[in-house]
Amino acid sequence: MNDLSASTSEPLWKLILHASQRVESAFESELAPIGLSLSKLNVLAILLEAGEPLPLSRLAAKLACVKSNVTQLVDRLETEGLVARVDDPNDRRSVLASITDLGRERSMAGTQVMQTVDATLFDGLGTDERQTMERFLAALSAGPCSS
Repeated sequence: MNDLSASTSEPLWKLILHASQRVESAFESELAPIGLSLSKLNVLAILLEAGEPLPLSRLAAKLACVKSNVTQLVDRLETEGLVARVDDPNDRRSVLASITDLGRERSMAGTQVMQTVDATLFDGLGTDERQTMERFLAALSAGPCSS
């Protein structure tokens, strides 16, 4: 890891964007060989955590994206056998997304990849540096967003 004490003339927002792109790229490239992306893994993780099939509208809310994007993502996951659509027993008009056994297996493999990449990317951080970074990024993520 680079010397974290080195100063730069780059604005903070630019450094954060570049770091974000690097981190995303590292995860995406390591997930690709097992047929996953960050988006796909996120859907599988949400379904696993829920412990039950979920309506696409609830998936969309948890992913903070529009339902049409979730529909396309679930279409791809279904084509790959990772998710199945099932009828909602409480509402005949609604369809639920349910994780399959293959989806569970792939999710576990993806989680292992994420842990390995995380360790590789942030191996050079000391405990204090990591905690400082975690607090900063949590505060930045939770802060007000204006446009």
